[in-house]
Amino acid sequence: MKNGWLIGNGFYHSGSFDSLYASLIQEAQALDVSLTLMFNDGLCPFPDLKKEPPPDFVLFWDKDICLAAQLEKADIPVFNSSRSIALCDDKTLTYVTLSGVVPMPETILAPTAYYGYGDASFLSRVEQKLSFPYVFKEGYGSFGRQVFLIHDREEGLAHLNALDGKPALFQRFVSSSAGRDVRVYVCGGRCVAAMERIAPAGDFRANIMNGGTGRLHVLSKEEEEISLKSVAALDLTFGGVDLLFSPEGPLLCEVNSNAHFAGLCKASGVNIPREILLSVLSAL
Repeated sequence: MKNGWLIGNGFYHSGSFDSLYASLIQEAQALDVSLTLMFNDGLCPFPDLKKEPPPDFVLFWDKDICLAAQLEKADIPVFNSSRSIALCDDKTLTYVTLSGVVPMPETILAPTAYYGYGDASFLSRVEQKLSFPYVFKEGYGSFGRQVFLIHDREEGLAHLNALDGKPALFQRFVSSSAGRDVRVYVCGGRCVAAMERIAPAGDFRANIMNGGTGRLHVLSKEEEEISLKSVAALDLTFGGVDLLFSPEGPLLCEVNSNAHFAGLCKASGVNIPREILLSVLSAL
């Protein structure tokens, strides 16, 4: 029997996370795998793995990249890897990694400023290039909470000045995909499930956690290709890929290293936690 750790964040708890952890542990048992739930704060200080037996693998459902890297340094297989999590966690790094690999909306990276942006004169060039409204994304964010539609200079400046040195990007607004997108789950080099997500009225972001709904989606060849290429370039064992609809064809929106899957399981009928675990076990 394989023994694994499922690591979550000890400072954030919710019903959706509890349900996610429980489904992974249940499917592990069905696969004759012992999966123990642990939290990052419980591994501080980092344990002496020479004195206590290390796990055969770690299913890392958190973004504590330094902890993931410590586990890797102890020669424990971590899924997804610290590098892959880092590339997905920061949307600006995701863009840099996938630029030229898959089609994405026209994107401009915000310059880094440690002590404020002054008059932010570069914004006029961003506005000229992308036109209003454009999308402003903080590099770090989940469930669409740090993604904003910018309609004028004042809005853009307000979000820019709130960054405090954090990474961000500006993106052309794909109006044809407003309020809807496609979530694809890739496990072990296969697209195992997909759904179209539809936002509640008035929201341009189609996140299930923000009240959106999902329905089964049959992937086109292009959508499948973009999803597989994105996950491969980020070296993910499993991941959630979000795609936008455009007149020119599908565009990559973002990639998640530990995407929630309850809505997609319901919409598709696919046992995604089982697929995740199978992809991890086959990689050992």
